[in-house]
Amino acid sequence: MVGPKGEQIGIVSINDALKLAQEADLDLVEVAPTARPPVAKLMDYGKFKYEAAVKARESRKNQTQTIVKEIKLRPKIDPHDYGTKKGHVERFLKAGDKVKVTIMFRGREQSRPELGFRLLQRLAGDVEELGFVESQPKQDGRNMIMVIGPHRKKNEAKAHAGQSHSKSVPSPRSAAPAATTAPEPAANEPAADGAAVPGPA
Repeated sequence: MVGPKGEQIGIVSINDALKLAQEADLDLVEVAPTARPPVAKLMDYGKFKYEAAVKARESRKNQTQTIVKEIKLRPKIDPHDYGTKKGHVERFLKAGDKVKVTIMFRGREQSRPELGFRLLQRLAGDVEELGFVESQPKQDGRNMIMVIGPHRKKNEAKAHAGQSHSKSVPSPRSAAPAATTAPEPAANEPAADGAAVPGPA
């Protein structure tokens, strides 16, 4: 048996173990039933379960959940519809989500997989500033699938670089040179050549 602080108590009978648990107002919990002899521990089982639940909740918080959105296209999609679908893809990538793009072939379109491939390449090129091709186009029955992942770190770096490149505009007053005035000659200094010297009144 193991004590509440992890100390080894030793081999005791079940009755003695239950008596010790009752005296310490604790629970007797079997922690290693397959051991020979089985191992039990004195603990507050309610507190143990609560702490285990808190740890599990904290670990789930730290896990980043990746959400995969799906967009479906047709090989011969209308230009306006293509623009709308591309806008959805851009919005998903800006939010940090992956996008699964599915090309749906019908009837004779199945004999022209290159149409879907070119459409997926076009879409990847149009959104390359926001995302990259994580899974290359591949045929899956009547569909062709490609996965685009977001450039999250690159977007954050660009935003930070844009803020650091802001320039300050100098004030017009500081740019203008200060006016200089010639110093007046002192009264006891001789006048320059050709200058009139005032006589006594």
